[in-house]
Amino acid sequence: MERKDDENREIMIQAISSLVYEQWERLSRDPYLVPVGISARHVHLSREHVDQLFGQGYLLTPMKYLSQNGQFACLEQVAVQGPKGGFQKVRILGPERAKSQVEMSASDCRFLGIEPVVRTSGEIDNTPGIRLKGPSGEVSLKQGVMVADRHIHMTQADAAWFGVSDRDRVNVRVPGPKGGILSHVVIRVSTDSRLDFHIDTDDANAFQLKQGQWLPVRKEMFE
Repeated sequence: MERKDDENREIMIQAISSLVYEQWERLSRDPYLVPVGISARHVHLSREHVDQLFGQGYLLTPMKYLSQNGQFACLEQVAVQGPKGGFQKVRILGPERAKSQVEMSASDCRFLGIEPVVRTSGEIDNTPGIRLKGPSGEVSLKQGVMVADRHIHMTQADAAWFGVSDRDRVNVRVPGPKGGILSHVVIRVSTDSRLDFHIDTDDANAFQLKQGQWLPVRKEMFE
């Protein structure tokens, strides 16, 4: 039994050492890298709309915790309906928000018959509306549909390392045969963030990016 424990311990040490070496090697090539997080279409709901869609007092069920602290994908899904089309199973992300919003790619918006509007999450003024359907009711949002801007979550320590501040804009360079520059990437600094570069499925597909891929940040700012 003791020998087996020693073998398992050695395997664990080797695995951790490999991960540390891989990270060190990556940073030695370029110290200003961010991991890619690809966001598919999803919905954030207010307390009022959770009640209307799922029943009074219903509590959303965490299914998987996400890269940002306290945020999670829910077991629950809703249908969304636009003027020209709809999606039947759109994942809800928690926790609840002050205002409901629906984040889509530009391709999703065109399929639904909605004009794509790029916004920072939470800034829903003058965005299109949409209809949501849950097991206990329906909600017609007058506004709240957006294409989320490209953004990088980071802590104050990360920001100091990268030499940026909250709301700065930077470039992210993509290597490879379908590579290029992802520009106008917004920096979002908060104490409870984890370093993550968030893009939607349109950007990911256009640049052939994968979840967790590391990309270099360039500090060119935009007015």
